[in-house]
Amino acid sequence: MDRRGENLENRLLDIAARIGKAVDALPDTRLGRHIAEQLVRSGTSPAPNYSEACAAESKRDFIHKLGIALKELRESRTWIKLNIKAELLPLTRVSPLLDEVSQLCNIVGKSIVTAKSNQESSKRASSPP
Repeated sequence: MDRRGENLENRLLDIAARIGKAVDALPDTRLGRHIAEQLVRSGTSPAPNYSEACAAESKRDFIHKLGIALKELRESRTWIKLNIKAELLPLTRVSPLLDEVSQLCNIVGKSIVTAKSNQESSKRASSPP
């Protein structure tokens, strides 16, 4: 894994830890518990999915596993937005989480686009004229 990959993995681990702490601070209400359960699942899975992508057996497998990480990041973003709408935690605590998750969505999404483009370029270069 190169430097950028390590940096991304660290950011994914950091956001998972930050989400875990935010989840622990959610109120013990039915809505708070529901969001907590969903957010802890979706918010902690992108890091291991990214790690699995880095060990992928093929470009296709890499793209697939990155896609799973992106889906989980998007789901986390939605749960964080619901948290904001329901005013379960102070905006000053949740807004930085939303910003970081949105940035990570953009980074992983762009990585998928780049990997797909590289995959198509490889196919064209290896196919006979």
